[in-house]
Amino acid sequence: MTLHINDQIEIADWELTEQFIRASGPGGQNVNKVSTAVELRFEAARSPALPDPVKRRLQRIAGRKWTRDGALIIQVDETRSQARNREIARERLAEMVRKALERPKRRIPTRVSQNQKRKRVDAKKKRGEVKALRGKVEE
Repeated sequence: MTLHINDQIEIADWELTEQFIRASGPGGQNVNKVSTAVELRFEAARSPALPDPVKRRLQRIAGRKWTRDGALIIQVDETRSQARNREIARERLAEMVRKALERPKRRIPTRVSQNQKRKRVDAKKKRGEVKALRGKVEE
């Protein structure tokens, strides 16, 4: 079952590794018996499905979830259902990749207007005059 990102990109199953672990928090009688939490590992750095610029943006978006060996790890233990936690983890991965696919807009630097420059220079001159008037008074 591949993970569908968009029309061009699908992540193959061999790129994803799921590990089921015991979740923290309340769980009733099954708390120490059932492994409902999901740890989804995506080998993003070695993935042929993603272009290099997308991988770099994904690394920046992932933050601490990105490991040294280039894997993205997502942990989910929100529900008591293993299947639902699995779905949530896959949805989060897909959303992160979709966000990384969006090329950030190039920043257009703003310019200081002529009026602002003139006001700043006038204020500096006025302040300079105030300081120049300080000093000894000649009688």
